[in-house]
Amino acid sequence: MVETNGGANKRPETKMQTLPQTGFVRLSAILAPNGPIPVGRSTWWAGVKEGRFPKPVKLGARITAWRVEDIRAFIENGG
Repeated sequence: MVETNGGANKRPETKMQTLPQTGFVRLSAILAPNGPIPVGRSTWWAGVKEGRFPKPVKLGARITAWRVEDIRAFIENGG
């Protein structure tokens, strides 16, 4: 059967297949359309500020990333 809802009802296991097992990921790998979380950048950053989304890690002066383990846990808990 062909999926017609654009993948909106993907199970968490399916969403997480696009993520590596460990390490760090940049925002472009987390948010749609390339990543498993279907929110925009401004919504994501507002959620980080409010504590709804995982906190980032600064890897350098201009490099922000997230631990894959934190993103996976967020998705598993109903993100």
